[in-house]
Amino acid sequence: MTSPPDHARALLARARDDFYVVRHLRGEADAPLWVLGLHAQQAVEKALKSVLSSRGIEYPRTHNLVMLVEMLRRAQIGLPPDADALGLLVPFVVLLRYEDVEGAEPQQIDPEGFDGCVARTIDWAVENLKKAD
Repeated sequence: MTSPPDHARALLARARDDFYVVRHLRGEADAPLWVLGLHAQQAVEKALKSVLSSRGIEYPRTHNLVMLVEMLRRAQIGLPPDADALGLLVPFVVLLRYEDVEGAEPQQIDPEGFDGCVARTIDWAVENLKKAD
């Protein structure tokens, strides 16, 4: 079993991998919005979980970013800059798993907005992991 700091670093590395996809596809005219949204959601999810893991906090198997932010809040860990908006990314993971889920269509979000939100969340996670070391 890996230690909490090692697990946290591994999650952060995977968050950066998902962010790589967002950065490289966002300018592609044919890139599906749901693909960009899915990788943005996954990057943020892994960044949030990396901070929880770095503090030894167990988290459930969930894609619910709102729940993860609430766990950070309850643990009195400073929140990422876009904490209040992260819930907008949750529907993208639903679209991957369920093709025809009524009401699952995400709000129209400018793909360029994914970049900033994910970058700020990953930067926040990096700073938190430094504090936990």
